[in-house]
Amino acid sequence: MAVDPALPALLADPQWQPYVVFPGEFVGPERVLTQLLPAHRNENAQQLGVLQSGQNKRPLFILLDATWQEARRIFKQNPYLMHIPVHSFTPEQLSRYRLRDSGCGDHLCTAEVAALCLQLADDVLAAQTLTAYLDLFSDHYMRAKLQQKVDWESELHLRLRELGSLA
Repeated sequence: MAVDPALPALLADPQWQPYVVFPGEFVGPERVLTQLLPAHRNENAQQLGVLQSGQNKRPLFILLDATWQEARRIFKQNPYLMHIPVHSFTPEQLSRYRLRDSGCGDHLCTAEVAALCLQLADDVLAAQTLTAYLDLFSDHYMRAKLQQKVDWESELHLRLRELGSLA
């Protein structure tokens, strides 16, 4: 698997604290985090690559956009991801993604996970906007599949317009 040369440079950039966003059940518990690392040294700072006291790093979320089987393979076989802490979400709600059924309600689609990452990074408006776009895309897709007209004044369209006016 060829790796873009920009990846190692990005992961080593001191302005970022990378996190692989991946289910904790597939990773050793020593790598799994359920919240962002503090901007100071902790007990396992060396192991997880956490910054030294006084430095500020922005979170860099790495999402593997693939099927579960492909994502597990990418995760296990990519040496650049081996030493990066894993952020694992425990969703408070079931997936609202309706275009494909993973068989497990707690398996989120990539856009839902990205929205959770944005929220975790305190970009609530971007998280809400991404969620609104996903809901609207899903609605349009299902309507097209059923050969139904789009309702441009639906609650989904109105919500997206309202979020756009907040930006």
